[in-house]
Amino acid sequence: MEYLIGLDIGTSAVKGILIDKKGNLEGEASSSYSVSNPKAGWSEQDPEDWWQATIEVLKELQSIASNKSGDLAAISFSGQMHSSVFLDKDNNVIRPAILWSDTRTSAECREIEDLVGGRDQLVEMTGNKALEGFTAPKVLWLKNNEPENYKKVESLLLPKDFIRFRLTDEKAMDLSDAAGTLMLDVKNKRWHKGLLKKIGIDEGILPPLLESTAVAGEITKKASKLTGIAEGTPIVAGGADNACGAAGSGMVEEGQVMVSIGSSGVILAPADKYQAVPEGKLHMFNHSAKGKYYYMGVMLAAGQALSWYLDNVLPEDWDYEKLNAETTKIPAGSENLIFLPYLNGERTPHADASARAVFFGLSALHDRAHMARAVMEGVTFGLRDSLELIKENGIDIKTVRATGGGAKSRVWQQIIADVFNTPVEILEIEEGPAYGAALIAGVGVNIYSNLEEANQKLIKVKKVIEPDPERTKKYNELYHIYKDLYPTLKDNYKSLTV
Repeated sequence: MEYLIGLDIGTSAVKGILIDKKGNLEGEASSSYSVSNPKAGWSEQDPEDWWQATIEVLKELQSIASNKSGDLAAISFSGQMHSSVFLDKDNNVIRPAILWSDTRTSAECREIEDLVGGRDQLVEMTGNKALEGFTAPKVLWLKNNEPENYKKVESLLLPKDFIRFRLTDEKAMDLSDAAGTLMLDVKNKRWHKGLLKKIGIDEGILPPLLESTAVAGEITKKASKLTGIAEGTPIVAGGADNACGAAGSGMVEEGQVMVSIGSSGVILAPADKYQAVPEGKLHMFNHSAKGKYYYMGVMLAAGQALSWYLDNVLPEDWDYEKLNAETTKIPAGSENLIFLPYLNGERTPHADASARAVFFGLSALHDRAHMARAVMEGVTFGLRDSLELIKENGIDIKTVRATGGGAKSRVWQQIIADVFNTPVEILEIEEGPAYGAALIAGVGVNIYSNLEEANQKLIKVKKVIEPDPERTKKYNELYHIYKDLYPTLKDNYKSLTV
């Protein structure tokens, strides 16, 4: 039996899974590490921690495969987007990686927009506006604040590309991850020379570009000794975590939408052609499926909003099971209580770091269960903001699939269906980005002809949640009030942060 490995190089851990050619999960392993916050708003990690965790995970997965008398056909990767790894001429890491969640680069974001002639011009060039999490602002921050380190930079890699380099001695970056650097011509799938010249970044530090499903190298002799993986095993390029999550959820065709409720919230919709959203209100990235793009909206606090409420407001004897049981007793709309889920500011569609959470309409009628349900509903309204933008950009929505921890709640599944007024599909197997990476590995070595074929053969729907017309009507009424609240409060938010 031939097996495939998918590795997800995440912010808190490396997670790896082993699947067979039929997509069955045969083994899994993980190894965690921490995030360093040396200053307020800073988030960093030592890339060596990712590498040691990868060695540990690969050893365990190889052991599982050997015990099953199986051969390993290929390995591929999902990885946290945007996070920067700076290497010197000897391929040594110069400083800790600056992560996607790091917010130190506000000045550099403004600098980039000024240098290229404004936000509209930047969106025209890259399909995206400048955000603190993206990679290009991090490079400029290094140039502006650590010039001695900047002078040493010979190569810039993203997390999964650094791990792949350690396994193969080959440097490369796939298009789906490169799209999040703010240095890629997303439409034409190449580094944007004109942009790089304007913002003063040398294209020479950027690696060659590959499709996600391209073979990027083979396990070296040195890496084989460390990991137990056979020398010469094919290593496939892989993709950005959200692109791999979409691939692992069967989201590669236009008309499909993935709703992911983890700590943050994501709406992702594949697109057959490139069309940037005005003002960059949605991201436009390259998909891990060859020739495809995707729109993406991101909420900074989704499942985190509910966990915050559970941990800080509800009594200690409440857990998620009790929370779900109690919220089923509350009618749709939480009896006109609305929650704005801006605990960490917001990214889509408002891109406002000063935005803050609000319970609106709170009265003596409401209890803790009303508030818990309002949190779920408010997050879903925020996700609908992105869905409406996707529709406005010409995507006809046919299928919605819910993934992530929050989407395992039966109450939340129904809220999504009712707020979106669309049936919501729940999958039999949900292993997230690592599963998508394993499928990408299979495409890379021709076990599957493409991701579309892999998805058709392997991704199965467990159940479908249908919307209820009466609840949908109520949610439509409240959603219009929800949409009016942010513009009304915008200036007040700013006054709190002055």
